[in-house]
Amino acid sequence: MAGQSATGGREGLLPRLSGALLERREAGIFAVAVALVVYFQAANAAFLTQGNLRALAQFAATTAIIAVGLVMVMILGEIDLSVGQAYGFAPIVMYLAYERLLLVLPLAIAVALAATAVVGFANGALRVYFGVPSFVATLGTFFLLGGLNVILTGGFPRPAPEESALKQALGAYPYAGILWATGIMIIMHAVLNHTRWGIHTFATGGNFTGAREAGIRVDRIRIGNFMLCSVLGGFAGIIEAMRIDSIDPLVGGAEIMFYAIAAAVIGGTPLAGGVGTVIGAFIGTLVISILRNGFTLQGVNANEFNIILGVAVLIVMALNIYVGRLRRGRRAPT
Repeated sequence: MAGQSATGGREGLLPRLSGALLERREAGIFAVAVALVVYFQAANAAFLTQGNLRALAQFAATTAIIAVGLVMVMILGEIDLSVGQAYGFAPIVMYLAYERLLLVLPLAIAVALAATAVVGFANGALRVYFGVPSFVATLGTFFLLGGLNVILTGGFPRPAPEESALKQALGAYPYAGILWATGIMIIMHAVLNHTRWGIHTFATGGNFTGAREAGIRVDRIRIGNFMLCSVLGGFAGIIEAMRIDSIDPLVGGAEIMFYAIAAAVIGGTPLAGGVGTVIGAFIGTLVISILRNGFTLQGVNANEFNIILGVAVLIVMALNIYVGRLRRGRRAPT
C-alpha cells in the first residue's frame, strides 16, 4: 500500500506540473527565467552581485512598464508603435513645462502625461472613427513624435529637473524604477482581471462584434487602452530621464518599443488579441533583460544578442501556439 501510495504521488506530480503550465500562461516563462538565472550565475559569478542586479533592474524597469501598457492594446488585437516615441516625448514636455512655463515639477509631470494621453487618444480615434489600422496610425505618430522630440529640444539633450525628493522617488533612487514597474504591474493585473474595464477589454479583443452587440462600449474601450498605453510609455520615459539626469531627444524609439513588444509576446500575449497577461509581460521583460545582461557578461555583442532574441521570440511563439492548442483540448467537452 505504501509503495502504491508513493508511486501514486510520483505519478501525480508531473500531471500537476503540466496542468499548472497549461493553466497559467506565466508559469512556463517564469520557469525559463529561473533557469536562465541559474545558468548565468553558474557561468559567471558576477551575475548575482549587487551592482549587476541593480543594472539589471534599471534596464528592465522602463521596458516592463511599456510592455504592460502594450498588453492592454494587444489584447484588443491592436498594436501601438508610437509608444517608444511617447517614451521620449513625455520628458521633453515635462522639461518645457518646468523650465519655460515655470510650473512646479508635479504639475509639469501632469502636463507631460496629459500630452501623451492626447497622443493615445489620437491613435485610438484614428482607429475607431476613421478605420485606420493601428499599425499605420501609430506608425504615423511614431515618426511625428520622433520629429517633434528633436525640434522641441533643438536636437540637444536637456538637463533633468533639479534634485528633489520627487526626483529621487521617480527614478534617481537606484531601485525606484523597478519598484514603480512592480507596482504598475500589480495594479494593471488587478484592473485587467478584476474590473469591468478589464473584462470588457478581453471581450472586445476576443469577439468584437459579439461584444458590441452585448452592449459593451467597444470604441471607448479601444480609445481608452490606447491612451493608457501611451501614458505608461510617457511615464517610463520620465522615470528614465530622472535616473540618468538628462532628457535626450533621441532616447527611446524603435529599440525599446520592439523590446517591449517582444516581452509581451514572450510573456504570452499574442498579436491576435483576446488573451494576455501583464504578469507574463513583466516576466518576459525580465527574461529579455537577463538574456541581454548575462550574454553581455559573457562577451556576446549586441548583434549576436539580436540573433538570440529573434530565435527566442520565434521559439516561444511556436510553444505558445502549441500550448494554446493543448489548453483548448483540455477544456473541450468530452
